[in-house]
Amino acid sequence: MPLEAPPAPVADRARALNHRHRNHAATTVLEHALNDPEMGRVALVSSFGAESVVLLHMVACIDRTTPVLFLETGMLFAETLEYQRDLVARLGLTGLRHLAPDRTELFTEDHDGLLHLAEPDACCALRKTRPLERALGSFDAWITGRKRFQGGQRQALEFFEPDGDTRLKINPLAHWSARDLSDYIDNNRLPRHPMVARGYPSIGCAPCTGPVEPGRDPRAGRWPGMAKTECGIHFTAGGVRRDGGATPAKAATEQDAKGTQ
Repeated sequence: MPLEAPPAPVADRARALNHRHRNHAATTVLEHALNDPEMGRVALVSSFGAESVVLLHMVACIDRTTPVLFLETGMLFAETLEYQRDLVARLGLTGLRHLAPDRTELFTEDHDGLLHLAEPDACCALRKTRPLERALGSFDAWITGRKRFQGGQRQALEFFEPDGDTRLKINPLAHWSARDLSDYIDNNRLPRHPMVARGYPSIGCAPCTGPVEPGRDPRAGRWPGMAKTECGIHFTAGGVRRDGGATPAKAATEQDAKGTQ
């Protein structure tokens, strides 16, 4: 009996999947991710932020039992928490999982809740990167809401990309525009995050999110006044500057973020 061939490296799988789906729509990519047994265990990671309702609605239409990983950092806006509860009930999502920072690590590293002021990269690693990496250990792939129009390293985003040596990252909305998102929300009569109308086009933790003036980069309100533009779950060094360079990061933060692209 011939030996079974070993699985293809994750980078090769990503290339093959991108070639297969190069002319496909977001819903087709998402259906493949959730319905193909070869994809393994797949979860959606959602911030329940300004644009999150689009993917959450698509997932609910395909499989409402899909695991939805929600990073509850302990510093989110009250409006985000209320919006999360409303969307889960409205869409009938049954696979919600709250991811929180480790209590011991939180007490040791940020007992006064002020780490974000001194070391924002370390705060994101503590409250986002590490909890997500622990949760993703039981999954073979995860779905994100990133898009090319968001700029930076996202400009060359593909539907599928390797995440470390074994896991896939899936970006069904990679080729969508801001107008596509708005039209989808309107056409499906979906509720928007209440803070969008107040000038918050991108919403994260309360201490590190501010409003954005019309016409500016939608992510300009994230970590305002800092070089940081990413929390670290998509980059190995905890974030990138607006000019595209890597931000300085502590060695511990870099180690915690490895494998999350």
